[in-house]
Amino acid sequence: MKAALHGDHRRWPAALVLGAGVLLLALSFVAGSARGAYAISPLQLWNVLLDMLGGSAQPTPEHLVFMNIRLPRLLLGVAAGAALGMSGALMQGLFRNPLADPGLIGVSSGAALAAGMAIVLGSLWFPDMPRTLGSWTLVAAAFAGSLLVTMLVYALSQQDGATRVGLMLLAGVAINALAGAGLGYLTFLATDEQLRNIQFWLLGSLGGARWSAVALVLSVVTAAVGSGIALARPLNAIALGEAQAALLGVPVERIKRLAVLLTALSVGAVTATTGIIGFIGLVAPHCVRLVAGPDHRVVLPGSALFGAALVLAADSVARTMVKPAELPLGVLTAFVGVPFFLLLLRHFRSRI
Repeated sequence: MKAALHGDHRRWPAALVLGAGVLLLALSFVAGSARGAYAISPLQLWNVLLDMLGGSAQPTPEHLVFMNIRLPRLLLGVAAGAALGMSGALMQGLFRNPLADPGLIGVSSGAALAAGMAIVLGSLWFPDMPRTLGSWTLVAAAFAGSLLVTMLVYALSQQDGATRVGLMLLAGVAINALAGAGLGYLTFLATDEQLRNIQFWLLGSLGGARWSAVALVLSVVTAAVGSGIALARPLNAIALGEAQAALLGVPVERIKRLAVLLTALSVGAVTATTGIIGFIGLVAPHCVRLVAGPDHRVVLPGSALFGAALVLAADSVARTMVKPAELPLGVLTAFVGVPFFLLLLRHFRSRI
């Protein structure tokens, strides 16, 4: 078991993997702080940080841009990447399948369907909601939709008081298809403006970051990531098989419920705020696993770190590639992530 978890001598030590993740995240954060339609040089950024730490921040253009636009966007990107990366690792450990990602349990499709309903039918069904919730209407609808669909998938996977992972996978595929059909019907009913809003939301963006939303998402994701990392040892045991894990004293059903709940809460909160950002939950755990092995004590925190760095790097490119316009983040994560992932597979294929 120890050899299976820790791999051979060619694996990177855990401290090196996590240290590399922290370094990549720091570099991505600095690059994202400096790059954009309004560029901030490293020296100007350093002066802004010193003024902030000294409590004597000056209302310079650099300070205003960094505090009101860049910093909330960067923090939202960190939360989004950490939630997607860790949730992907949780789902791959739960399903014991390297192709699993958070979308399998309906989080993203449920959020998309609810967001589409809020955009197209919200004014007809709930005319008072925009006045009550204001700009939070779409966020609340998407978050509620992600939780409801995930609960439905989880309920359909129950048999004889136990959660059947195979049934969860099949239920997730069916519910995702049904949600996709519902979203397609909504796009048929939508006006041109509503259709643009739906497409913009589906492609994902950190452009809507604001301090109130960032604080809420960061608190949810921080709690979820901390709780998810605590599931590392049980997931290592489940990797040997559910029967063997139960013999080792692991509460398998409880671990399954917690993994699904943490994924639904963290990814639901992120998706409701940013829209759908694909591929991070698949590529981040793989990249960590390729260099560190299958031990979830490294894979879970490493996936959170690498996912956050990948989202920040992609967002930095999205903001500057066609400035002053902005590329959709979800499109760019696939364009950047797929070739990088294929290169990793080619380089490390002997270890898979």
